[in-house]
Amino acid sequence: MVLKNQTRENLAERIYRQLKQDIFDFRLLPGDRFSENEIAERMGASRTPVREALFRLEREDYVEVLARSGWQVKPFDFKYFEELYDVRIVLECAAVRRLCEQNGPTPQLEALTALWSTPKEDRPRQVGPVSALDERFHEILVEAAGNQEMARIHHDLTERLRIIRRLDFTKPPRIDATYQEHAAILDAIAHRRVDQAQMLLRAHIEASRNEVRKITLHMLHEARAHGRASGTSGVGPR
Repeated sequence: MVLKNQTRENLAERIYRQLKQDIFDFRLLPGDRFSENEIAERMGASRTPVREALFRLEREDYVEVLARSGWQVKPFDFKYFEELYDVRIVLECAAVRRLCEQNGPTPQLEALTALWSTPKEDRPRQVGPVSALDERFHEILVEAAGNQEMARIHHDLTERLRIIRRLDFTKPPRIDATYQEHAAILDAIAHRRVDQAQMLLRAHIEASRNEVRKITLHMLHEARAHGRASGTSGVGPR
């Protein structure tokens, strides 16, 4: 039951966050169709905040409205994500070159070096915290290069890739590999080895991309198989 004093904006925000998490966790699968009424009933809300939440998700490319037939979680387009990864590599390699050309280490890079040198036993193991730290590592590399427009574009790429990129940390070996690879990239930057830093960065991003693709396909298969076995549609009450 929604509290009476809760504003419509807060309710729309709650619905937005819940639906986005359902999409991230494959409780709402790519291609799933649903109506505003179904979501409103599930959330215990009116259609107005539901519609606001859905339009926000539409702007972020997570869902799309279908003419006269409600809404749909956008089907996975791996070509689209591959292209985003390609742009990301170009931006980050350009940023690394700029960082290697700077005079002396910056406080941002020194802080990153300390963070990604954390002993294995002290590292977080949960997907959420590690994924957030990984995102900030790559964003700070671009921000520290000093081009605000480049940083803005990169941040937008990060938002668009989050739905699949976080899956890279569902396996413990990938967490340890990320720490090692980030530390190696930072060491190459600190020693002004441009070619090595770019090579390490490219290999790191491509390994993550390939792992994410495999995990995404597996999780989609498992979620669809479970849905068929249980007879659930993905939009009913949970």
